[in-house]
Amino acid sequence: MGPRDPAAAVHQAPSSSFTEHLTRHNPELLPSSRTLGPVSAGSGAGLAPQATTIVSLSYAGGVLMAGDRRATMGNMIASRHIKKVFPADNYSVLGIAGTAGLALDMIRLFQVELEHYEKIEGTPMSLDGKSNRLAAMVRSNLPLALQGLAVVPLFAGYDTQRRTGRLFSYDVTGGRYEEYEHHSVGSGSVFARGALKKLWRPNMDEDEAVRVAVESLYDAADDDSATGGPDVVRRLWPVIYVVNSAGNREIPERELQELSTDLIQRRSAAGLEA
Repeated sequence: MGPRDPAAAVHQAPSSSFTEHLTRHNPELLPSSRTLGPVSAGSGAGLAPQATTIVSLSYAGGVLMAGDRRATMGNMIASRHIKKVFPADNYSVLGIAGTAGLALDMIRLFQVELEHYEKIEGTPMSLDGKSNRLAAMVRSNLPLALQGLAVVPLFAGYDTQRRTGRLFSYDVTGGRYEEYEHHSVGSGSVFARGALKKLWRPNMDEDEAVRVAVESLYDAADDDSATGGPDVVRRLWPVIYVVNSAGNREIPERELQELSTDLIQRRSAAGLEA
């Protein structure tokens, strides 16, 4: 086998970090290796679809993350079907607002990073370790973020050591912040947080948490044009994952359809303009 053989490279210099391995041997494969060339700060904005809005909240025994389905490019709707929330591993989920293409690449790399660590070390990475690895990935994207191609994640998981759900937010520099109770990122986050402050309560059960997530995304879509609400014509509903001691689970579309339809009927019956 030649010196550039991937298997030989891993065998000769094993590392628990797949990202570190790529940095050593194939740095051109990293999402952060992309460049727009000599362009001014912020000029990349509007060149690619942008993903919005993500909400996360804790509930009795776990944590939840939800995202709408719309991506925008300037004043246009780039996609009505995009998914913004994904499982990172069995006990954590990841949602990303910002430049959609870079965000999806970061999600895939993060998933491989966690799987690679578990295979090399023989044990899953701790939740704090996962959140710190993600911070490093966001930090590596800073040059593109300064050109308008920012990626802003929201990370949540079940801490098997503390036996509780936890969630973390980030800024474009890779700053990592633990949030409590609930949080939201993306263009509709201001409106989603307003709804969460009114609807969230301690120790609510999973069903109530899902209902609160659906309603907060609905409120975000009601006032933010970049956030998509429930689409009864195309039968498109939010993507919602819950994580608890049993692992992560995606809420079925059938259940989300029922919740969304009930919410629309209740608001229609109220007949309120605002």
